[in-house]
Amino acid sequence: MKNSMQDLNNHLFAQLERLNDEDLSTENMKHEVNKANAMAKVANVISQNAALELKAQKMADEGYIQSKPKMLQEKPKSITGVTNGK
Repeated sequence: MKNSMQDLNNHLFAQLERLNDEDLSTENMKHEVNKANAMAKVANVISQNAALELKAQKMADEGYIQSKPKMLQEKPKSITGVTNGK
């Protein structure tokens, strides 16, 4: 598994495709629905974390905070995979 927002998007759309598979048995569909619900919950937390990271980066760039949070200092790339340029 990779760790970018694009990868997350790809996983979610792949799951959506599995949910649209008309050949799935009732049992397999129940399994895919449960899996999709779990994926949606995790994806929501990841998205919230990315939004918080972006907000912290913006605050640092605008001078509202003196030092970036540790998670921004340690990674050369943001969660989106775009280099910060700093």
